[in-house]
Amino acid sequence: MAGKEEQQAKPLAMSSPSVGADEEAATRWRSIRYLRKRRYALRCCGCCGAAVVVLGIAILILSLTVFKVKDPTLTMNSLTLDGFNFDVGPSDDLVQLNATLVADISIKNPNVASFRFDNSTTDFYYEGKTVGVAYAPAGKVSAHRTVSMNVTVDVLTNRVARQMNITADALTSGTQLNLTSFTDINGRVNVLGVYKRDIEVTMNCSMTLEVSATHQAIQSTDCSANVK
Repeated sequence: MAGKEEQQAKPLAMSSPSVGADEEAATRWRSIRYLRKRRYALRCCGCCGAAVVVLGIAILILSLTVFKVKDPTLTMNSLTLDGFNFDVGPSDDLVQLNATLVADISIKNPNVASFRFDNSTTDFYYEGKTVGVAYAPAGKVSAHRTVSMNVTVDVLTNRVARQMNITADALTSGTQLNLTSFTDINGRVNVLGVYKRDIEVTMNCSMTLEVSATHQAIQSTDCSANVK
């Protein structure tokens, strides 16, 4: 009985203070590491978000300024009479005329990428009827450059002469032929494969061809261009 009483009176063994302190320190260290990782992740997300916003703003500004596809400019620099001949018909005294016109056309590309265009045509009309067609090959205009091309057309003015009943006497005193032309050029501007635009450039011109037996010249030319 005495032995049992001694066992009951003996105090229970208590955990070591050093073990509890180590566990508490380890818990604190894990909490500190978790907070550090969380702060680092938040900083990374914040930096990535800010970078995306800045990049988006930069792309928007560039798309509205530098990379914005601008309209090319089509200009008729000059229209000259390269060849002219006439002959009087043997039976009706009507004059048969033939003229060769050379049109100097330029295309200005204001974009940061090349403007590539397909084969183009320039049609000449007299009172709505086609009297000549000029063809120009495909090509390209480099960025911020201007390309000139000459197109030559044989105007079948003998059709015009018969329509106007131009006689030898009228040719002696001189007459005027009012012609119009239409130029159509289709192409594309491709900026870095991202900004693409199909462009159609058209130009309408009106001109006056002064014709006499001793003098032939283009008196005036008026042109207007349009971009679609």
